Amino acid sequence: MSDRSIGEIRRSSAGVAAYVNVFLRGGRRRIRRINCERSLRVAATVMAFAFQLVGVPLHAQQPAASVKPDAGMSTENPFSTFNKNAYQMVMMIMVSSAEKMPEENYSFKPTDSVRSFGQIVGHVADAQYLFCSIALGDKNPAPNIEKTKSTKADLIAALKDSFVYCGKAYDGMTDASATQVVKLFGRDTPALGVLTVNNLHTMEHYGNIVTYLRMKNIVPPTSEPGFMPSPKP
Repeated sequence: MSDRSIGEIRRSSAGVAAYVNVFLRGGRRRIRRINCERSLRVAATVMAFAFQLVGVPLHAQQPAASVKPDAGMSTENPFSTFNKNAYQMVMMIMVSSAEKMPEENYSFKPTDSVRSFGQIVGHVADAQYLFCSIALGDKNPAPNIEKTKSTKADLIAALKDSFVYCGKAYDGMTDASATQVVKLFGRDTPALGVLTVNNLHTMEHYGNIVTYLRMKNIVPPTSEPGFMPSPKP
């Protein structure tokens, strides 16, 4: 084979390889974009619904209870009220998810390197005590639920208790107290930011839970018909 032929083959191979690489990168970008869009849609739905949630004290409300639309957003404390309403929504979908999964699937994990469904529930509960104790100025109770609870009943009860504990932090916050600076992982953070991170952390793991539920042919709460109420006229 001539040097010219070899050169043409090399150039051709390089061109094909480059095209395939670009195609694959584009595919990966499209997949990441689709996954991102799905996550954003869920988060946007939760945030939009937060505007409509009733502003009742969280520690007085039963977790996963029916949540009714509010007349509107508080004008006195709009930021802390919005965060609290989002928290109510997060509470409802997390407890509902835990209740939907059958007991026998609480030990399910897609691969050995990740948490089981039950461990995710326990981890979310533990994290709530961590974040909300900071916002409250309390010592973290650190119940270590993920390591000490394994049954569905125990984990759901612990999850509900963690929401009741956190409810005190969301109920007690105003837009004025929201600016109080506290330490979060060694960094100065406004108290409102800590409770926002708590919401985000729970939603992050709700994303895991959605996958686990779907793998067991269970419809996640946010995909149920009528989850998002119709806009008010």
